[in-house]
Amino acid sequence: MSLVGFTAVATVTLLLCVMTGPDRDDLDEFYTGYGSLSPMRNGLAIAGDYISAASVLGTGGVIALFSHDGVVLALSTALSLMLLMFLLAEPLRNAGRFTMGDALARRMPGRAARITACAVTIAALLPLMLVQLAGTGQLLAFVLGFSGAALQTGCIIGLGVLMIGYAAIGGMKGTALIQILKIVMLLGSGLVVAALILHRFDWNPGALFDAAADRSGAGPAFLNSGLQFAGGPHPDADMISSQLTVVLGGACLPHVTMRMYTASSARQVRRSMSWAVSGVALFVLVVTVIGFGAAALVGRSVIAGIDPQGNTAYLLGSQAAFGARVSTAETFLFTTVTTAVFLTLLASVGGMILACANSLAHDVFATRVQEMSPRREMTLARVSALAVGVPAIVLATLVQHRSLQPLVTLSFCLGASAIAPALVYGLFWRRYTRAGLLCTLIGGSLAVLLLMPGTNLVSGSPVSAFPEADFNWFPFTTTGLVSIPLGFACGWLGTMLSGRRKAQEQRRHYEAVEGWILAGAVSRGD
Repeated sequence: MSLVGFTAVATVTLLLCVMTGPDRDDLDEFYTGYGSLSPMRNGLAIAGDYISAASVLGTGGVIALFSHDGVVLALSTALSLMLLMFLLAEPLRNAGRFTMGDALARRMPGRAARITACAVTIAALLPLMLVQLAGTGQLLAFVLGFSGAALQTGCIIGLGVLMIGYAAIGGMKGTALIQILKIVMLLGSGLVVAALILHRFDWNPGALFDAAADRSGAGPAFLNSGLQFAGGPHPDADMISSQLTVVLGGACLPHVTMRMYTASSARQVRRSMSWAVSGVALFVLVVTVIGFGAAALVGRSVIAGIDPQGNTAYLLGSQAAFGARVSTAETFLFTTVTTAVFLTLLASVGGMILACANSLAHDVFATRVQEMSPRREMTLARVSALAVGVPAIVLATLVQHRSLQPLVTLSFCLGASAIAPALVYGLFWRRYTRAGLLCTLIGGSLAVLLLMPGTNLVSGSPVSAFPEADFNWFPFTTTGLVSIPLGFACGWLGTMLSGRRKAQEQRRHYEAVEGWILAGAVSRGD
């Protein structure tokens, strides 16, 4: 039944992309869908882009294995989207048109800023794409019961091609429809499973938590904070670093920020973000109940034995909620849960490929020609989807049998250390210069890339990507506590070194567009 569900979803979603994709050579239609989505639909699409398969499977696993630390992680994802809503969403929508490069180049025109923004966009999203693609093979192997490496690789290749088709054919409007379908299925099936789990414990959350602690093997300590980082040299600082990275990095990733440009007005983007935050808050509640339910009904040791990262906890908890005797209706519901997770994998990668392809076509290729026709730019965007997707598929087949947690962490660290400082400075600091922007993006990215190999996610741990090696020298699991201040410091230093005259020029230029960026006082088309 799961195979039938997966096939039906793949067929229907591809058909929806074909039906809703742009039917003429219009850049606004391909990149933003003309801003024609209502606030509710746009908000659901934003929530769909924001909640990736790594969020569903990874967060559920951390909750099942480490309790309190996983709940804090889930809450941090909601807080991150609220930060985007209150601080960046409206200025981003006002300053940009199609890509993050548009928003940054509004004050600092030139190819250097756009090309660097495109490079950081791809660097931040490629690791997440690999995680989703590799997770597709693992999910199908788990649900359908096969373990052959060749079959898993075949699944990755086949579904990767399908995801490229989503981005190339559907454009922004088509992928938005897939994201809406995904979030409705994910939340709907998740709410039913969460209700079944609570019903098993007489609707008493306290009884659920106590049962999870009893089957955790850690006793009462399971419900205390710090269990996830207890083996490190500085557990408290490590936890702070991890949460800071999620809060600053999650909402600044380019496939999320590109959804801001689909709103037709500042009021629309505010209403869209309200729907998105509500959807993510509901997801946090659902994944918390299912994560604890998995620990209580399946057992922490069983979950860790199947997958040390706990990525199967969401599905195991859903399966256990039905009990030993499963009716046809419950089998259908579990199939809906697995299909929703499968659709989450498809939609997440489709959105990320679209963000990378848009940036590559619009920020790199289109700026080389003074007047590029819309038809040619759209063709370039579709070819760019292929150029991004094919290497992602190849790399995913190579990393599928290793721990994927370092790749998830790498994406969030790049978002928090390079993209977040660039957006904050670019949208709000009057003296910020082009040199400061380049230093922020390059310096923040280099800091993450230099520090990340030294973490225990890469080596020095049985659950690391290279458990047979040990070149672990960095004391924290994530780089955020060091790389985020470095990203902001690089931007400040680059601006200061630009000289007073350059800073004054940027100040005057910013003041000329300040009303536009902060309040939308001028139409984006002017």
